[in-house]
Amino acid sequence: NKMKIINIVRIVCAIFALLGVVFLFRIIAVSDDDIKMAASMGDFELVSPLISLALLVISLTIIVTLVFSLINLATSPGKLKKSLIFLGCFVLVIIVAYVFSSGVETPLKDEKFLSASGSRWIETGIRVFYILSSVAVLSMIVSGSRNIISK
Repeated sequence: NKMKIINIVRIVCAIFALLGVVFLFRIIAVSDDDIKMAASMGDFELVSPLISLALLVISLTIIVTLVFSLINLATSPGKLKKSLIFLGCFVLVIIVAYVFSSGVETPLKDEKFLSASGSRWIETGIRVFYILSSVAVLSMIVSGSRNIISK
């Protein structure tokens, strides 16, 4: 049963790889100028199949990853509890970053404006990045210090 699934996955991967190579060679066979000229007239016939294949592969990858992750969490209460704790901590970091962020309406290059709310969410994202980066660096320092002390 497991071997059948592995063989099916290998065949599907081989088909995707073969399609990717065929689409790539179709693009390589045409000059860059011809592709640019066709694209300027709205004709994406050469590039579209490769992009569609890439989107299909990444979509399948995301779906399979999510399904197996959720199955793994559902079958292990301990892992589920840890995941929910870390998810709660992540939401807490986002809330803290949002509270300390301020939003200012900002002019953009194309004479449009970024709303105050949009500006606040961008600042929140930057603060979340800084907080999580700091936690990561601190945990590496603590882990390295423990290894040095224990030796």
